Amino acid sequence: MAQQTGKGWCSMFLIRVAMLALALGFSVYSLGPSLYWHFVGEEGALVGWSGACQPCFCDCTHSSDLLTTMPISDCIKDDPQMQKELDKSQIQLLKEELKLQEEVNKEAQQRAELAYLDAKKISSQYQKEAEKCNTGMETSEEARERAEAELVVERKRTVLWERRARAMGWKGKDDPEGVSWKPIGKS
Repeated sequence: MAQQTGKGWCSMFLIRVAMLALALGFSVYSLGPSLYWHFVGEEGALVGWSGACQPCFCDCTHSSDLLTTMPISDCIKDDPQMQKELDKSQIQLLKEELKLQEEVNKEAQQRAELAYLDAKKISSQYQKEAEKCNTGMETSEEARERAEAELVVERKRTVLWERRARAMGWKGKDDPEGVSWKPIGKS
């Protein structure tokens, strides 16, 4: 029994170690980001470390209506692209917007024209197939009419030949004596 308790003690110890590792992992996962930002600070460097980046002197304390409460030039005076955009007049901005809108409209027009050409091509193919089908139907209708006319002529010939054969003494299947044909004059 001493061996069984030893195995049970070892497995319980491993379960406890695993649970402790999981608890430690979850706590690092949940507390890690907040602790990281607490020690690193807002500037992205460790607190107390002086880096090459200069702090921003913007007055960004007012969160509502940022455009009306703070001067834009203070926050973007070091950004050349934003300064360039702000220097543009309203007319230039409208011109650029119209040019962009024209490009978008041209692309949409090209896509519409390509779709129209594709639809026209497919429509033409279907029309050709329909014409082939109609031609085939006309041909088969003409062949059926010719076959019916030939059948009528063939029935007339059959009736004529049957009359001639009966006149010469032939007895058909309908005759009670059976089928026999005896030519006249030969016995």
